[in-house]
Amino acid sequence: QVQLVESGGGSVQAGGSLTLSCVGSGRAFGRDAMGWFRHTPGKEREFVAAIDWNGRDTIYADSVKGRFTMSRQYAEGTTFLQMNSLKPEDTAAYYCVAHTGPVQSMTTTLPTHLDYWGKGTLVTVTS
Repeated sequence: QVQLVESGGGSVQAGGSLTLSCVGSGRAFGRDAMGWFRHTPGKEREFVAAIDWNGRDTIYADSVKGRFTMSRQYAEGTTFLQMNSLKPEDTAAYYCVAHTGPVQSMTTTLPTHLDYWGKGTLVTVTS
């Protein structure tokens, strides 16, 4: 059974930092791009960041560019999202995703068609 398990969420004041982790198991992730999406009730799921299978190419949503950094262990199903200068609007449930394809597929594929999702970890940023 394929699983993606997120951790590292919590409550932080605006301007603070958090690092989210995602550990995948149940398959080899060496061909998969991995990414992070977030969701706030009443809004659509939002792409946050993605990284290719070897960790060399990353893409970010404009809303987090320059503040968030995604990394992964080479060709493994473990990935991290370092979040700095957090804002109240970053408050959301954050989900780890794995998908067989290039990193761009994380933004060109319908979220419902992405291969694997974690159950999410909640991030709350207070002002």
